[in-house]
Amino acid sequence: MRRREFITLVGGAAACPMVARAQPAGMPLVGYLNASTPTTYGDDLRAFRAALKEDGHVEGENVAIDYRWGENEPDRLTVLAHELVRRRVSVLVAASAPASLAAAKATTTILVVFMVPEDPVKLGLVASLAKPGGNATGVNFFAAELAAKRLELLRMLVPLAKRVAVLINPAEPTIAAANLRDVEAAAASMGLQIRVFNASSVAEIDTAFAALASDRPDALFISSGPFFANRGVQLAHLATRHAMPAISATRRYPEFGGLMSYGASLSDAHRQAGAYAGRILKGAKPSDLPVVQGTKFELVINVSTARLLGLTLPPSLLAIADEVIE
Repeated sequence: MRRREFITLVGGAAACPMVARAQPAGMPLVGYLNASTPTTYGDDLRAFRAALKEDGHVEGENVAIDYRWGENEPDRLTVLAHELVRRRVSVLVAASAPASLAAAKATTTILVVFMVPEDPVKLGLVASLAKPGGNATGVNFFAAELAAKRLELLRMLVPLAKRVAVLINPAEPTIAAANLRDVEAAAASMGLQIRVFNASSVAEIDTAFAALASDRPDALFISSGPFFANRGVQLAHLATRHAMPAISATRRYPEFGGLMSYGASLSDAHRQAGAYAGRILKGAKPSDLPVVQGTKFELVINVSTARLLGLTLPPSLLAIADEVIE
C-alpha cells in the first residue's frame, strides 16, 4: 500500500496557467480546453506534459501551451474554444465531452485531440473509432460502462446493504441513462433495492442529501459525469456528515475525504492525449490516428473515512485496491 499525498496546487498560474504566456515567434502553440478548474488537475497535466516531452516537445522551450478553464460554467466553453481558434493553435486538446463538443463546433480545420468518457461516434466527434475522418481523434475512457462494477465493489464493502441510493444528474442525460441502466440491472442480480435522487446544481446536491438523511439507505452510488467529478469536496463532506458509505467514479472523491472510487485513470487519458498531440505536432493527421480506448482503471479507498464510518475493510477488497489513502 502506498499513501497518496493530495496537494492543492501552489502558485496555480505557474503549474497550471490560466493565462497564455508570451509565445516566441515560430513556436507551435497547443490549446488546452477543460470544463473544470485547474486546482485538481496537477497530476493529469504533468502526465500530459510528460507525454509531449517524450515526443520531443518541452513547454517553454520548443512548444507553448495555452490553458483555458471553464470553471464549471458550461456556457463559457464556446467562448473559450473560439478564443483558442483565433489564436491559431496548432492542435486543440479538449478534456471532457462538453469541451470536446465546444471545440468541434468552433473549428473544422484545426486539429483536435479529445478526451471523452462517452462513445465519440455517438457524440458526432468521429465517423468511427478505427477511421475517425475529419479533423479530430483522441481518447475514449470508460465511465458509465463501469457502473455495475462500482456497485459490486460497494456491496463488497457494505455486504449487508439492501437499499442503495443512486445520485444522478439529469442535466447529463446520456451519462445518467447509461449509469442508471447498468445499476438497475446489477442491483436486480444482487437483490438490491435502489432509489434514484436527482441533482444538477450545488443546491440540489444539498437537497438530495437532506432527502437521503430521511430515507436512510444503506449505501450511496454516485453517477459518473463531469458535474459530480467537479463536486468532490461537497459530496465527500456530505456523505461523511450523514455517515453514508458511497462510491464515486473519480479518484478525487476519496482524495477529498470520500470513501471509495473506481473508474478510468484521467492521468492516463491525459498521457494518451499528450502522445497524440505530440504526433500531430510532428505532422500526423487525426484522420490517420484511431481513437484509443482507456485501459487503466483505478480502485482507490480512503481507510480513514472507512474507520470514521465504522466499516471494516475486507482483505479481498484491499488486495485489489490500486491505492489506499490512510
